[in-house]
Amino acid sequence: MNRRCLGLARLLLFNGTMLDTQRTVADLVLDHPECANVLHRHRIDYCCRGDMSIAAASQKAGVEMPALLAELERTIADRTAVDVEDARALPTDGLIAHIVSRHHTYLRKALPFLQALAGKVSRVHGNHEPRLREIDLLVNELADTLIPHLDAEEQTLFPSLVAGDVDRDLVAGELTAMQAEHLAVADLLDRIRARTESIGVPSWACNSYRTLFSELAQLESDIHRHVHLENHVLLPRFIRPPEPERKNGGSKSKRGDQ
Repeated sequence: MNRRCLGLARLLLFNGTMLDTQRTVADLVLDHPECANVLHRHRIDYCCRGDMSIAAASQKAGVEMPALLAELERTIADRTAVDVEDARALPTDGLIAHIVSRHHTYLRKALPFLQALAGKVSRVHGNHEPRLREIDLLVNELADTLIPHLDAEEQTLFPSLVAGDVDRDLVAGELTAMQAEHLAVADLLDRIRARTESIGVPSWACNSYRTLFSELAQLESDIHRHVHLENHVLLPRFIRPPEPERKNGGSKSKRGDQ
């Protein structure tokens, strides 16, 4: 594709909304939360790897750019004013309260339920489909990773963020650690999804089997929304994102900074 075509492809006007395909998927979801479902369906990570551009994410996911943009167009056009509250408008204490009440509470109920259900399905059908045992192990690993993570956020990180005198250096370290843990969770979700998609739901699957796969999909969707709020709404209030490097000598080299 020549430069002129690339330039035309980069900016597209949809029903008055300018979509820049070099814009990050995280920024897209911040302005258009309804697009989260579209990206999720195409396995485009807008939370832990939200710094990818729409174009790069589309290519990585193997999704045709015109088809993805058309789907995003329809979704944005169908949005009503009362569909989604803009989390960026919430004060920090209100944002944290929303994260805890909506997402942490859900995880504390869903994870034990899924652990029990994955164990049951593995015991009953694991001989016939050994990958169900892998899913059981991964669900338990996910719970073992997430529950301490939730505890640390609620007991240490979140109180420090709403303290009257915020220790910026301490908070920056805690938020950086939070991001690293989010990446570990994203990896586990990817591995679970890869196995559920490779197996599918066969015609002989019992209700427990079907419920497990359905609830795992719901869990992944909720965690993506949850982590997106923490990484792209909460964290930037305390840590300034690094400036992107400029290609034409605009950024200083490490030697020049010394």
